[in-house]
Amino acid sequence: MLLVDDNPATRLTLQTVLEAGGYYVDSAASAAEAVGKMDRREYELVLSDLQMESPQAGLQVLAHARMMDYQPAAAIITASHQGRAPERDSTVLIEPQDVPGLLTKVADMICGRATKRLERELRQAGVGC
Repeated sequence: MLLVDDNPATRLTLQTVLEAGGYYVDSAASAAEAVGKMDRREYELVLSDLQMESPQAGLQVLAHARMMDYQPAAAIITASHQGRAPERDSTVLIEPQDVPGLLTKVADMICGRATKRLERELRQAGVGC
């Protein structure tokens, strides 16, 4: 998975928690770095802070993830909603201070992505579900 956050302490803490949960975590400190990484490598999941170098940076990361052919699951990870909701209803807000909830949502998103990918491959192969 790709974790994007401009705060080094937050990024390291979340990376440590996710790795302790059994996930391989690559990280980026900005939207531009995240976009470059997504263009070079496939990720099952992209978790991005909402506000980084600009107020919309996290949404830009998610928009880029949704354009990728490999279609990673994507979510905003934020410690505070601050009354702001993401533009798309499908964007998941994950609060990192709820560690069990964080790990559950990450597992659910990765599982959901795998299910959609399998269904797509079965349809392409002409196998009905």
